[in-house]
Amino acid sequence: MNVIRTASLLLLALALSACAAKPARDSAPASVAVTPASAPAAPTAADSAADAATSPTAASPAAPVVAVDSAQGDGAPVTAATEVAPTGAEDDFAALYGGPAPTADGAEPGRSPYDPWEGFNRRVHAFNNVVDRAVARPLATAYVNVVPRFARTGVTNFFSNLRAPVTITNQLLQGRPGDAWDSLGRFVMNSTLGIGGLFDPASRALVPRRSEDFGQTLGAWGWRSSRYVELPFFGPRTVRDVFGLAGDIPLSPIRTIEEDKVRIPLQGLQLVDMRSQLLALDDIRDGAVDEYALTRDAWLQRRNYQIQNDLRGRRDRGKDADDAPIPVDAMPMPNWGN
Repeated sequence: MNVIRTASLLLLALALSACAAKPARDSAPASVAVTPASAPAAPTAADSAADAATSPTAASPAAPVVAVDSAQGDGAPVTAATEVAPTGAEDDFAALYGGPAPTADGAEPGRSPYDPWEGFNRRVHAFNNVVDRAVARPLATAYVNVVPRFARTGVTNFFSNLRAPVTITNQLLQGRPGDAWDSLGRFVMNSTLGIGGLFDPASRALVPRRSEDFGQTLGAWGWRSSRYVELPFFGPRTVRDVFGLAGDIPLSPIRTIEEDKVRIPLQGLQLVDMRSQLLALDDIRDGAVDEYALTRDAWLQRRNYQIQNDLRGRRDRGKDADDAPIPVDAMPMPNWGN
């Protein structure tokens, strides 16, 4: 009896396998991946679909893929896309900005940028580019060529450590006391053992580096979407981040220095140091079809990542961005509070 039952099951399995190997025309899946034949003339689209389903080597990573919709007939192509391996520049972009690079025309994949003031922003961007190419980029290049790497690292650590009060306050405002405690410990450790922040022993002690501002806090409070705006000298922002500048001004340690002869050189050094960290992106920007769109979409993508990162749990939170926006204390501005 068991032999008869086993034989029946084997026959049933063979019959099902035979049916599965021959797809029925009236029960085809809604979408089938098809590789176009190399010959210019194919017999029929249905035969191509059948060959693609039965051939183990029909799909290739580098081959264009055509989606076939059975509702439009037997094998009517509707869309086509080509999968191409990312270039070295795209890998660098992803490493710096934490996501895929914009497309060739500068658009961020899968998202339309909120830029209703594009005409105005493009004019400001052109002005900023003139200032950057005439002043900021040459100074940053000379800074990199003249100042040794260890000294530049010390300058970067120093200004990063000075931003701790802004970061700690905004972490508390976002309801993250654990992160604020870590940032406070990092600030104390680097200010003492690190000789005023020139060295970074906190990173060796595995204390995470965080960078927060009031614009991120407003985003964490619910102001997720905000229109893009580019400010003279300050560069890319959103309206939310412009309001965030007002919240960061009272917390800036550099802006508490009343002596202009001390404060302004420090602010200038901070600007040059920040610009030197962006020199790696100049080749990508110069080679872009639309450099404004590339800058805008990269900024919005990175800013959205920072806000979403703040909303994650402490264990799920990723690394903060090192390329933070130009802080208000880096610009030589009058001390409005004095």
